[in-house]
Amino acid sequence: MLALELKRLERELERLCDLAHSMGLDFFDMRFEVCPSGVLHAFGAYGMPTRYSHWSFGKAYQKIKTRYDYNLLRIYEMVINCDPCYAFLLEGNSLIQNVVVAAHVLAHSDFFKHNRAFARTSRHMLDTMASNAERIRAYEFRHGRQAVESFLDAVLSIQEQVDAHRPARPVPVPRGPAAREANNPTPYDDLWNIGVEEGEPLPKSRRVPQEPEKDLLLFLVEHARGLEDWQRDIISMVREEMLYFWPQMETKIMNEGWATYWHTRLVRELDLDEAEALEFARMQAQVLQPSRLHLNPYLVGCRIFEYIEKRWDNPTEEERERFGRRGREGREKIFEVREMDTDISFLRNYLTKELVEELDLYLYRKVGPQWRVVEKGWEKVRDGIVASLVNCGHPYIVVEDGDYRGNGELYLKHRYEGVELDLRHLEKTLGYLYTLWGRPVHLETVTDDRVCRFSFDGSSHHRTFP
Repeated sequence: MLALELKRLERELERLCDLAHSMGLDFFDMRFEVCPSGVLHAFGAYGMPTRYSHWSFGKAYQKIKTRYDYNLLRIYEMVINCDPCYAFLLEGNSLIQNVVVAAHVLAHSDFFKHNRAFARTSRHMLDTMASNAERIRAYEFRHGRQAVESFLDAVLSIQEQVDAHRPARPVPVPRGPAAREANNPTPYDDLWNIGVEEGEPLPKSRRVPQEPEKDLLLFLVEHARGLEDWQRDIISMVREEMLYFWPQMETKIMNEGWATYWHTRLVRELDLDEAEALEFARMQAQVLQPSRLHLNPYLVGCRIFEYIEKRWDNPTEEERERFGRRGREGREKIFEVREMDTDISFLRNYLTKELVEELDLYLYRKVGPQWRVVEKGWEKVRDGIVASLVNCGHPYIVVEDGDYRGNGELYLKHRYEGVELDLRHLEKTLGYLYTLWGRPVHLETVTDDRVCRFSFDGSSHHRTFP
């Protein structure tokens, strides 16, 4: 961008922030930086401006760069969920493109700040990831780069197996004399101790875990016997970073829809000349272009927010009587949805028959050698899309037993809901999991409508049908 364009961009950014505040958006303090394409591609490949080194990020970078060079992909911006919020704009964008992108990221920042899924994320993750990268570099110097990278290969193969909604662990409640010493006595203390003799220890379950555990990475940190301290630290770092990214994965449609809804309205308030208005219209058409193969989150999310606003602004007589809607509450409602929902509840509650038909949504799958549309009924389409978003589209796997057969073997179970696992990927991942656990590992799932147990003992794979 030219110096004059940068000056105007600064002025437009100030105006956009004022407009956004006047319309009700409440975002973190913003820091905008204009970057060359190579820098933005690196940020996109690593997911953050600062992160540890791994070959998979280089592979992602090469893929992004190749698609950019062939004009198949363009990353207009990158915005970081932190406080202050950093937004990186592409140097090759025109002035109006960067103005639109800036309006877009203001709404992203508002979403990060207020959506409940992000409430538990660290707002200082840039510093945390920089610290993680330094620690991993120190481990590479101490233990060898190959050893650390091979271990990272194993951890990253299961990095999605975390529990972002894990409740806080209950604090054990003391019984008997210890209870009276630790807590203020009440007239009802004896009720809690029925059947427990004075000084009698509570029975302990030897099963590990006592209940199925979804957070596989945390389970490995706490219970894998052969790991060294630096290896547990690396697993903890990968888990921490995945928990940071998880809300972005489970709100992709909402987040992009919210940002598109607001950048459209903010840019309309600017004084664009004819050429700039035409460029904005062309860019908007590209952003909202439907795809035959996948959902466009910008289009679907934006249309749902617009539909919600319209319904709550102009309720039917039945809605007025049944739900007490007064009308002209659309803007208030979309702010409520922005705060309370994730993609699953967003689509489940607000993707209606009218929207499915308007957006021409359908389900398709491979039938023989061809891909075919198999469902256009709106409820089944909605339910099918929602089902694909459960656990952010990743297999839901839990630890059933950390001492299977009394031999310290690891037994996992796939919560099968109609979608089978990729067997080649499954067996390769079991090999990585053996590296982390150090003993035979087993995974129970369903294949060809039969319960099947896949096992790996360090040298060969086995399948059994219980």
